[in-house]
Amino acid sequence: MRFISTIRLSFLTIVVSSLFSCTKKTETFQTDGLSDYIPLNTGKYITYRIDSTVFTNFGRTTEVHKYQVKHVIESQIEDNLGRPCYRVFRYISNLNDTLNSTKTWIPNGTYFITPLSDQVELTEDNLRFIKLHLPIKVGFQWKGNKYLPPDPYGSLYNFSNDDNMEDWDFEFDNSSTDFSYRGINYKDVYTVEEADEEYNLPIIDPNVYASKTRALEKYSKSVGLVYREYELWEYQPNASGTGGPYKTGFIIKMWMIDHN
Repeated sequence: MRFISTIRLSFLTIVVSSLFSCTKKTETFQTDGLSDYIPLNTGKYITYRIDSTVFTNFGRTTEVHKYQVKHVIESQIEDNLGRPCYRVFRYISNLNDTLNSTKTWIPNGTYFITPLSDQVELTEDNLRFIKLHLPIKVGFQWKGNKYLPPDPYGSLYNFSNDDNMEDWDFEFDNSSTDFSYRGINYKDVYTVEEADEEYNLPIIDPNVYASKTRALEKYSKSVGLVYREYELWEYQPNASGTGGPYKTGFIIKMWMIDHN
């Protein structure tokens, strides 16, 4: 009888333990929505100041071109996969023009933003990026360039910076915070780190190959993209060629100066 009682007691202990384990509270993580950081409404616009660095004269001259660029959500349509998306028109203007109704805006291309349940995609010139992905929290990573083909910029630049872009790990680098750049303050900003690699920098040994790959974006709650760095270039010493060393690639810095 003692043996049987012991078995019954052990069984009861197991059942009670199971009940307690089943009723144990589980923690849930609350995350902002993707639409909080990429608001999508027809008629919404953001105006950016852009500094674009290019290498001319066969890569031996560095020039910085300065513009203002306005991105306007024109309409909701379907993307090339049949999914609801938003078409964005881009307009460019001379930096010295004023921000008012008389400003001259010249059409400068179109791209598409596709919001999905857990990510937001952007497609431009047949290149598809995953700009944001749930959950929005520090340390979360995703393959933001996984849809890119090998050497996506190969038709424009003879460099190796884009050889493995599909493997880049996008990551939320900091929690929502304030951010300032060139006297402009932005509120509730999340930073997305995309790439940060360099070789033979910051001071280039003229006899050695050098390169830099830097990409990050900052998104402000209820506004959208407010800051971007996109830098892909390499330096070639060209020791056995004619004309001397040269650079190929580009540098883009853009920051929001106006929005509705």
